[in-house]
Amino acid sequence: MLNVTGHDKPGVTSALFSNLPIDIKVLDVEQVVVQGLLTLAVLVEIDKETDLEQLIAPISTNLSKLGIQLSYVVADDFSETLSANFLTITVLGGPLQATAMAQLATRIAATGANIDRIQRIAAYPVTALELTISGGDKATLRQTLASLSHEAGIDIAVYHGGIERRGRQLVVMDVDSTVIQDEVVELLAEHAGVGAEVKKITDAAMAGELDFEESLRARVALLKGLPESIFAEVYSQLRLTPGARTLCRVLKSLDYHVALVSGGFTQVVEPLGHSLDVDHVRANELEVVDGILTGNVVGEVVDRAGKAKALVEFAEQHNIPLSRTIAIGDGANDLDMLATAGLGIAFNAKPVVRDAADTAVNVPYLDTVLYLLGISRQEIEDFDSQNGFERTYPSV
Repeated sequence: MLNVTGHDKPGVTSALFSNLPIDIKVLDVEQVVVQGLLTLAVLVEIDKETDLEQLIAPISTNLSKLGIQLSYVVADDFSETLSANFLTITVLGGPLQATAMAQLATRIAATGANIDRIQRIAAYPVTALELTISGGDKATLRQTLASLSHEAGIDIAVYHGGIERRGRQLVVMDVDSTVIQDEVVELLAEHAGVGAEVKKITDAAMAGELDFEESLRARVALLKGLPESIFAEVYSQLRLTPGARTLCRVLKSLDYHVALVSGGFTQVVEPLGHSLDVDHVRANELEVVDGILTGNVVGEVVDRAGKAKALVEFAEQHNIPLSRTIAIGDGANDLDMLATAGLGIAFNAKPVVRDAADTAVNVPYLDTVLYLLGISRQEIEDFDSQNGFERTYPSV
């Protein structure tokens, strides 16, 4: 194993390989540059009769001219370190402190798992690191690291790595307090003068303390008498979650199918979905008669079970297995959807949802979900630059 270290510059890799014997067999190569510092490791196979000093001398001489150091180790055997069933751990912190990393590494080791690789995939608005883990059990690691996430104030996502992660093709998102920062029914209630009463019912429903359909009908009844024109006014008040448009834009560029599934109302969610260029929208419809809200819901209610049903139907429509779907939500009525998806992500969610989801993201930027798909901040910015989108953060 040849280990090359020093300040990176053009010609280092060439100097190494150009001075190796023409018939030598290269088994493995890995190179990383961190803040201009190069580490290059090359595994080669040699005969036992090979004169190591004669092999190393010309390589070392040429590299030293570039200010690069060379060292080597010899082993009788080599085995591939990465298992086909490795796990990926993504860590998000703002900031990400050394003490948190120390505890993370210690707890991973305590489960018997090994950290094979670490790479940074984002430097802002949070620091995001991706760890490749071998010899670990997903459930054990999740349980072990859950308390650290709370104690250290960082997000730790544990999920299966490999090609399956890159194959997910359907992303279904909740709307209120996920894609947008608002609760639409509460905005409507403010215009009806019943804001406090509706918010109390909403909070209880999202915490899982009330049946969703019952709570929805109770809130909608309080909206009776509002003019239909209120929908346009409320839509103009919506505040997108930072990164929501970036998330949808990047996913669509990668040919993902994207859907909004909401316990809110089609009269507001449909224009929102159109503005984000999503493929599907499913929400409840408020009854309007002669331009006035009646206080009733039309048709089947999109509740907790209804959201999961929508995810399944969208996946079937596009012939996508459930293992290749992602659901993102924050409330108790998202639990079935999160459980049904191949990867359920709790986004700034209530405790009951964080505990049940596959993973949780607790930073206020929705596009950080892309990090869980192995997409780096630099790749997002390169995509935006190539397509004429100005680099801004918090991203839109």
